[in-house]
Amino acid sequence: MADVEKEPEKTIAEDLVVTKYKLAGEIVNKTLKTVIGLCVSGASVRDICTKGDNLLTEETGKVYKKEKELKKGIAFPTCLSVNNCVCHFSPAKNDVDYTLKEGDVVKIDLGAHIDGFIAVAAHTVVVGVNADQKITGRQADVILAAYWAVQAALRLLKSGASNYSITEAVQQISESYKCKPIEGMLSHELKQFTIDGEKTIIQNPSEAQRKEHEKCTFETHEVYAIDVIVSSGEGVGREKDTKVSIYKKSEENYMLKLKASRALLAEVKTKYGNMPFNIRSFEEETKARMGVVECVSHKMIEPFQVLYEKPTEIVAQFKHTVLLMPNGVNLVTGIPFNVDNYVSEHSIAQEGLKDLVAQPLGPVKGKGKGKKAATSSAGADGDAATKVQSTQAVETKA
Repeated sequence: MADVEKEPEKTIAEDLVVTKYKLAGEIVNKTLKTVIGLCVSGASVRDICTKGDNLLTEETGKVYKKEKELKKGIAFPTCLSVNNCVCHFSPAKNDVDYTLKEGDVVKIDLGAHIDGFIAVAAHTVVVGVNADQKITGRQADVILAAYWAVQAALRLLKSGASNYSITEAVQQISESYKCKPIEGMLSHELKQFTIDGEKTIIQNPSEAQRKEHEKCTFETHEVYAIDVIVSSGEGVGREKDTKVSIYKKSEENYMLKLKASRALLAEVKTKYGNMPFNIRSFEEETKARMGVVECVSHKMIEPFQVLYEKPTEIVAQFKHTVLLMPNGVNLVTGIPFNVDNYVSEHSIAQEGLKDLVAQPLGPVKGKGKGKKAATSSAGADGDAATKVQSTQAVETKA
């Protein structure tokens, strides 16, 4: 339960709040499409991420201009995690970059907010593949597993349903494609200025995580970032030597000793508040790197670790922001995905789940089935019934 302080919590029971979520969603979808267009062989991941962040900042800057006090901007910095990289790869200026090549499987993850109302999305693409080209083998298996798993999750997200119904469906569909969801990844409830709300959906929990992770029931007027990340391998993400570049301020307090640490924290509070940020966005990146060390050691700033599967494996991700309205789910992020371009020898094994993903999605007027993702881009109007992917509040372990 959220603590109610001076003002009652704003929820999507208010039309204005819904409008802000949809507006943030439109900006995210537009940026996502632009970033996908930049994912070509020979392109720098750092450059693409920087352009994505610049676009999120630019587009959010165009709305609510008269309301000077209204905060808006990046809710999750642009990340491009390639092949066996699970999440959070977005190199800073002095970090090792990655150059995209033909056949790379790229997971694009980003988010924006308007007045603290957050929209996040993630999508997976294969570099250099033409619209009429078929993707096969393990690439197709893992991308289809993640896509259909998120489609099932979106249809199971309804008032009165349990978070573990989604956990089990994601597991079963992934295993149908001989894949595994990444262990312990969380989909979070979203609240104003909070990307990691208390209610969560865990995927592929270990025994220990299953015991610790709280069961919950979804309720009308809640918002979720449904995030599904699936691997062709064993489903365990591990840290390597890649530097962390994305961080988020926590609620911890401590008297910092270093001047660089205090300066960093002051800038974070002013510019980003509780939203995740990339160290790349600081003018003096070296000083910011110095300052962040003390902040992290005292848990005042939390790092988003860059995780990897084994080098031979492939990881796919889809994330959608979803409003739980009285008349059904309202997808505010997600872009079309052409399922016909992917050819796998596997398919969903459970008849019940097959039937589930064939159902229309969205409020009363759902226009299409999960299969036909080519209708409208979710978020342009809230009832796009196509495909929206899993959520963006990503944490690694429950």
